[in-house]
Amino acid sequence: MKKTAVAILNWNGVKFLQQFLPTLIQHTPNAEIIVIDNQSTDDSVSFLKKYPQIRMIQNSENAGFAKGYNDGLKQIEGEFEYYAIINSDVEVTPNWLSPLIEKLENNPKVAGVQPKVLAFHNKEFFEHAGASGGFIDKNFYPFCRGRIFDKVEKDRGQYDDEMEIFWTTGACMVVRAETFHALGGFDPDFFAHMEEIDFCWRVKRRNLSFFVIPSSKVYHVGGGTLNYQSPQKTYLNFRNNLYMIHKNYGGWLFGKMFFRMCLDGIAGVKYLLSFQPKHTWAIIKAHFSYYGTRTKLHQKRKKLIQESTVFNSAGLYNTSILWSFYFKGIRRFRDLNL
Repeated sequence: MKKTAVAILNWNGVKFLQQFLPTLIQHTPNAEIIVIDNQSTDDSVSFLKKYPQIRMIQNSENAGFAKGYNDGLKQIEGEFEYYAIINSDVEVTPNWLSPLIEKLENNPKVAGVQPKVLAFHNKEFFEHAGASGGFIDKNFYPFCRGRIFDKVEKDRGQYDDEMEIFWTTGACMVVRAETFHALGGFDPDFFAHMEEIDFCWRVKRRNLSFFVIPSSKVYHVGGGTLNYQSPQKTYLNFRNNLYMIHKNYGGWLFGKMFFRMCLDGIAGVKYLLSFQPKHTWAIIKAHFSYYGTRTKLHQKRKKLIQESTVFNSAGLYNTSILWSFYFKGIRRFRDLNL
């Protein structure tokens, strides 16, 4: 029996499946590949039937990335020790999975790992979503080893060492199946974006850890479902960041949220001055959504506090990445002295 399920969530991604599934099959001999289809209306299902070695799970609705994975993985609960969660727009390389599984096998306190993620269309550079491991600053802005905001570094091997990180990318991450289900998987209220950071934060509240293993390497197209410049992506990122802080932050919540709202207001003005009013409106909508969800978020917060043990703060940058980036001019992760 295979220990690992490689799970791809698919929604109208037949072109990516055609492009990347054969390579995934070729380079993943020791795992079962499962495609979770989120009610696609293209030719995805008929295409997958050409691959009898692929198990297909068809969800009853398209409820987004977070619930889509939850629903699909619920159907195989108890069958595998590890889930390799990977986007359909990811090209894997030979032996990509073995170093990731080896880290988990040898380190029971490690809950999840990710490979080094490079850009498919510019393979010398890190990819925005994950790069060589995810971090978060004191105001809970995420960034990566190899990418700070929109500044992406060229991969020169400078981040090829294994390192404990704060979060692993949802584009390609391997997690313990038992941990995934024990935490209830991804938060379905996030729909898409930052659900993996929220998941990692919740896991770290149980004194577990996450690592990047750069000896494993994949290439990610990125923005395949929702372009990085989309106002909808701006909305989800700002909204879900507020959700995540309210749920997980252990300090004085009102003070932290008020400060974040001020920072988000500055971001909205910046978009407006850059003649991008749709992004400004996206931030405003994100805040109204947060206000309307506060009661539910507070219930989740109380439950998390009751279930938490010791918070593992590795990967938390104890100063402001905004200050470092915009005022100190730091553009490379290695210059942060993290």
